[in-house]
Amino acid sequence: MSEDLKTTPLHALHLELGGKMVPFAGYDMPVQYKQGIMKEHTHTREACGLFDVSHMGQALLKGADVQAAIESLTPSDIKGLPQNGIRYSLLMNEQGGIRDDFMVTNRGDHLYLVVNAACKEADFDYIARSLPDYELELLNDRALLALQGPMAPVVLNRFAPGIDQLIFMNMGEYDIAGIPCLVSRSGYTGEDGYEISVPADKAEDLARKLLGEDEVEAIGLGARDSLRLEVGLCLYGADIDETTSPIEASLNWAVGKRRREEGGFPGHGVVMTHLNEGIARKRVGIKPLGRAPARAHTEIADQDGNIIGEITSGGFGPTFQGPVAMGYVKHEFSKIGTSVNLIVRGKAMPAEIAKLPFVPQRYYKG
Repeated sequence: MSEDLKTTPLHALHLELGGKMVPFAGYDMPVQYKQGIMKEHTHTREACGLFDVSHMGQALLKGADVQAAIESLTPSDIKGLPQNGIRYSLLMNEQGGIRDDFMVTNRGDHLYLVVNAACKEADFDYIARSLPDYELELLNDRALLALQGPMAPVVLNRFAPGIDQLIFMNMGEYDIAGIPCLVSRSGYTGEDGYEISVPADKAEDLARKLLGEDEVEAIGLGARDSLRLEVGLCLYGADIDETTSPIEASLNWAVGKRRREEGGFPGHGVVMTHLNEGIARKRVGIKPLGRAPARAHTEIADQDGNIIGEITSGGFGPTFQGPVAMGYVKHEFSKIGTSVNLIVRGKAMPAEIAKLPFVPQRYYKG
């Protein structure tokens, strides 16, 4: 391990479990364990996987009318969010691009924020500078675990009875095996599941208890990526970044109806122009018609050989049982079923624009 890589509170456990460690967002993280990415992916879809996502940034934003304050940075409707409700949100720049995607929970007198690992220092600096009258408390003393898969509520209910009734995109405070935790019914696999914010000094104890259940296996970053790709979820820095608008990224739903009318967030003019006048390119699902996966940065061509876009995420979908990808194409080629070619090592490989998600999302909505 490089000495300048950070570690999470579960680092020793990852090594004990045989995790293959790789640098990721400045951290030494497990890309897979002994059973491998394919089996880890399938196990999460069929039973329950435990992910260490402690590298992500957690913080509390405090102050008067804090819901209105955060709306000056995001196009999401946070003022309309019920207490303990969660919203997938976007931090915007003045050009209509996406600084980061993040989760915002309305805790009443404060907000609970979770941001991406690679962006967390820049995100928190930006929020603090933009909202100087508000207190941003970084939760560096907490770990974050994700328990994902159809058996997640069954498993967690053994330790925290009643937690199976928590609804998707809602949060609550629970004692799990006697450990006080902040739990959201959310995740980034397309499966039912939870994200558990736990005191860092209790994280390994909790992880061991969960891994002690028959249904639960430790899952690495590799399967986390293939799981989110199959259900069409964006990876920041690949599928969305400072040069993509929410409308180009097919994230129109993340721009609240009231916010479109009122504005008051960075890039509002660009977003409204894209909504009202159309876009030149669009994020779409792409299905290679052979068995070979197409990776990020693969060029996309029309039937005449003209380059019309690029893949941003691609790989093999174990549940889909075939290659899957996402990327951007010129808007006129974005209709589902449109035939395209992928330029792989100079050869044109047939593909088509596909509907997202490739496999159904299975969230618990009550």
